Formats: sequence, structure tokens, C-alpha cells
Amino acid sequence: MTIEHRRGVTVLALVAAFMVFVDGTIVHLTLAQLAEHLHASRPELEWAVNAYTLSFAAVMLGAGAITDTLGAKRAFVAGLLIFTASSAVCAVSTSMLMLNLARLIQGAGSALLLPSALVLATATARDEQLRHRLVGWWAAAGGVGMAAGPLLGGALVAVANWRAVFAVNVVIGIPAAIWALRFMPSVASAGRRLDVAGMGTATVLIGGLVFALIEAPAQGWLSRPVVTAAALTVAGLIGFVWAERSTRTPLLPWGVYSDRGFVVTAVQGALFNFAFYGLLFAMSLMLQQGRGLGPLVSGLLFLPLTGLISIGSICAAPLAKRLGRRGVLALGQAVLAVTLAAVAWTSTSNALWPLALALIPAGFSAGLLVPTMTSQSMAAVVPSAHGAASAAFNTSRQLGAAIGIATFGPLLGTTTNLNTGFITCVTVAATATATTLLLTATTTIGRRTKTTPAPTPSTCHLDPTTS
Repeated sequence: MTIEHRRGVTVLALVAAFMVFVDGTIVHLTLAQLAEHLHASRPELEWAVNAYTLSFAAVMLGAGAITDTLGAKRAFVAGLLIFTASSAVCAVSTSMLMLNLARLIQGAGSALLLPSALVLATATARDEQLRHRLVGWWAAAGGVGMAAGPLLGGALVAVANWRAVFAVNVVIGIPAAIWALRFMPSVASAGRRLDVAGMGTATVLIGGLVFALIEAPAQGWLSRPVVTAAALTVAGLIGFVWAERSTRTPLLPWGVYSDRGFVVTAVQGALFNFAFYGLLFAMSLMLQQGRGLGPLVSGLLFLPLTGLISIGSICAAPLAKRLGRRGVLALGQAVLAVTLAAVAWTSTSNALWPLALALIPAGFSAGLLVPTMTSQSMAAVVPSAHGAASAAFNTSRQLGAAIGIATFGPLLGTTTNLNTGFITCVTVAATATATTLLLTATTTIGRRTKTTPAPTPSTCHLDPTTS
């Protein structure tokens, strides 16, 4: 392979990571226009975000196995085509049902893109040092995508409308797919058996739970759709346990579940995403529907929160060397809990600068927490189980995000003045963060669990926002 082709593969992998994570946050700035143009209800707006998160989490559980089974190039091209086609459907949607179904498919495409892009990028590395450098660039691209999402979304909505947010994926995706088919190298598949039953039952479990949480406030907990969703959740849980116990290649080794240190860290990751993504959802609607701000100004106000995450992530490793991982976790969780309280207080001011200032330490502390929690989850298990542990940890985070949005939607309220509801949401976020601090103070990571994992490469489960 020529140097130009190697560089092309690397660039394409970085673009894929950027696209996947920018679409996780960019849609927040379209919510006000979706409510106006497509007459979306609050539950439908929640699904616009959560449909992507839900399928992403469900497919991510088996993303490594899918990449191993199909081969990295096939998985990447399939993911890119699914992502691009579903983005096109989103852009031309005439109803919220059409949009949300397309978002569901888009999330599945993203889950295929993420691990296969990293495998392809690192496959071109000539030595271990270059491989680590490529992983770092790939992780940074995902982090930049997540941070840039609200600002980019606000700009696109301001210049055009909400359809441009999804159309831009098509503009990038089509030439990227053509280049990948022609020049991207093939990486041999590992011949691993795919745990279809585990992935299917996990999807039913996650989907039923999120559907019940989103629809219950509007339809009632005893309504037929919600009761059906709850029944599917229970059936999905039972089916998942049965499927994982019945296969030789489970999505997650049972030893990972039984490690207390890992489970606590996974719970902390879920609570963090619960607070963070719930805050993004509530803040977007509060600024645009509650305060009447334009999408571009709203996007700029997100920048202190999302932009500082990248800086905090860079500082996390040096601080961990001085304070230890538990010290960094405690520091980040304490600062985040306090600053979330400050965000609630400053949101009552007519001026916007106090809120922007309060979001700076919130973003920085969040940046400290994400990579440190990931390292802590890895420390709980033997190195050979890192791939499975990373998959479980990232899935717990995505599930936490979905539940956070489902919870914060009803708490925010439906009136035009959303300030009171926003304060309630941020208070709940601060409480969830304080709970993670309590878990850090009372839990010690002991000896690594002696786990025999499924043979999944750890690279297949890395998360750009957690590397």
C-alpha cells in the first residue's frame, strides 16, 4: 500500500469517528425546529435523540464480533452505507415517526463504523509506536466530534434548517464510501461466531426499557404500550441471560459481571451519561424554547461545556499520575456536582454570561472523568478481558444517556417558560453526580478478576470519548 493510501485510510478512520460522535450531540440543536416544523411532541423529541443512542448501544455490544465475522473493510463499508442512507432519510423526513425510525437505523450504522474504522486505521501501522499514535488521533477525532456537535448543529440550523444537519452526512458519506470500496485494504476476518441471540435479546431489553421510560409520562404507566414495553424488557432480560449462558462465545464473559469494582465503575459511567446527556437535552430546549434564543447563539453557549471536555481529557492522565485514579475521580465528581448546582443558580439570571462561566468547570471536570472511569473499569479485570469490559462499560454509558433523556424530558415540563423545569433537571443531574462521588469514596478496586473472555480484540470496543 502506498503512503498516500495509508494516509487516506487514516483520514477516513478519523472522519468516521468524528461523524459518529458529532451525530450523538448535533441533533440537540434541531429540537426546537423539529417541534415547530414537524409538530413534534416532547416524547417524539426525546426519541429523536434516544433512537440513535439505543441502537448504538445495542449493536455496540457485539460490534467487535461483527467486525471479526464480516472483516473490518466489509463492516466499515456496511456501516458507512447504512449511516449515509439513513441520514438521507432523516433529511427528507416528513414526520417524526419517519425521522425517528431512520435515526434508529443510523445508530446501528454508527456502531458498525466505530470499531471497524479503528481496526483498519491501525492495520496500516508499521510499528507499535505508530499504532498508539493512530489510536490517539482516532480518539481525539471522536472527542472533537462530540464537542463540536452543538455548535455545528446550531450553525447549520441557523444558515439553512434542521434538514441540513442530516444532509451533511450524505455529502461526506457518499465520496467516503466510494473511496473505501476502491482503495481501503481488506483485513482478514477472525472467523468468530456471532452471538445473534445475545444481540437480539439485548436490543429488546434496552429498547423496551427506554420506550417505557419515554412514553409512560405521556401515556400512563398502565397504558397498553407501556405495559407491553415493560413485559418486553423483562422477556429481553430473561432471554439475554439464557442466550449468554447457552453460547461458547458470549458478548460479555460472566466473570466481568461478577467483579464488584467493575460493576460499580459501570454504574458510575451510566450515572455520568445520565446527567450529562440529560443536561444537553434540557439545556437545548430551555435556551431555544424557554429563552427564545437562536440556534447559533445556543450552540455557542454549549461550547464552554463540550469544548472543555477535550482539555479535561488531556489533563486526566497527568493528574492520575499525581493523585491516582480514585483521586481524579473524586476531584472531578466533586467539582462537577458543585458546578451543576452553580449552573442551576446562574440559569435564573437574565444575562447569559454567568451560565457560560458556570459551564466551564462543568465541562473540564467531565473531561477528567470520562477517560479516568474507562481506565478504572480496565483496572478491575485482567488484560485479556479488556475488550469485553470496554464493551460493557460503553454500553452502560449509552444506556445511562438514553435513560437520562427519557427522565429529563418530563422533568423539564411542556410550558413555554422552562426555567423552573431546567433547574429541576440540573438538580437531579447534580444528585446523580454526587452519587458517583459516594460510590468512589466507598469502593476499592481490588485484584483483577480471573476472567476467561470471549476472543474479542480490545480495539473493537474503544470509545473516542473514553480513550
